Amino acid sequence: MFQGHGDDGYLYGQTLAADFSTNVWHGGPPKGLKEHLFSQWENVQRYPEVLAESLTEKIALSCNFKAENILVTNGSTESIYLIAQAYQQRKTTLIIPAFAEYEDACKMFGHEISFLDWSALQTGITPGTELLFICNPNNPTGAVYPDLEQLIQKHSNILFVVDEAFIEFTFSVISVIALIEKYTNLIVLRSMTKAYAIPGLRLGYLAANPVLIERLRSFKLPWSVNTMAIAAGHFIFDHAKTIEIPLQQLLADQADFSKKLSASGLIVYPSHTHFFLARTNWQTAAALKQFLLKEFNILIRNADNFRGLTDKHIRIATLSKNKNQLLINALTKWKPI
Repeated sequence: MFQGHGDDGYLYGQTLAADFSTNVWHGGPPKGLKEHLFSQWENVQRYPEVLAESLTEKIALSCNFKAENILVTNGSTESIYLIAQAYQQRKTTLIIPAFAEYEDACKMFGHEISFLDWSALQTGITPGTELLFICNPNNPTGAVYPDLEQLIQKHSNILFVVDEAFIEFTFSVISVIALIEKYTNLIVLRSMTKAYAIPGLRLGYLAANPVLIERLRSFKLPWSVNTMAIAAGHFIFDHAKTIEIPLQQLLADQADFSKKLSASGLIVYPSHTHFFLARTNWQTAAALKQFLLKEFNILIRNADNFRGLTDKHIRIATLSKNKNQLLINALTKWKPI
């Protein structure tokens, strides 16, 4: 899906007053990262490390793993496509609503796909399933599944792919990354672009049993992670304790924002993260998106291309209080004439 994601403001050729379509941390990259990357500029004259080996070692050390447990990738999207390729033509279950790239990647590599609603996960896994993708916390809903270990243990014949791209944005669930040493049927996807606001650099990693990592590595293109992304990864792990997002405040802002949006006429769904789903009461999400762009230079995420949602659903991320108020004010004009 080359189009249909959030953060697509570049398509419209206008200066945005506020962009609610992306669920990247609105506070921007960590202080000092820009200067660090500028200091690394001369390194772009050489090829990057073939498999980002130095960053692999640093991530492994940070997580108390061995380097054999980690594979650094060009963002979570590369991770998803690597898994779909390495385990092609499997019987694969996707927990929905879900990030569209799971389905697109699996279609590309001939998977037999079935879909399971989030609410039916506990008992609804189809017999014969070989591979299962779940995002926890979930994109686009912000829901969390509290006890994935129970499912991973129960279905030992299924390879669980747990996408934790938004794990830094919730207090409601803890990462399952520590379980990779306990279970050989688990791959954990981590993103380094959301919480540190560097999606343009494309950086993430996989954590799993060494046998699984070796299989995925055999399909990986050399030099897929560029020199600047590797340098950013080093900076982030070197300063991890001092560059965490202010999550307590962010979630408090989200609660206040959601309440005010509900009062403005949107139907807002509960979420455990800074982003959440909402639904317009009239016309469509596409119409609302165009209205906000044309009249207020505000961008939202039309969520009608998430399987399981409708043409009235939108996804909204919490921004600063001032920008949140721009959307609240604009929505007072979104009503039948």
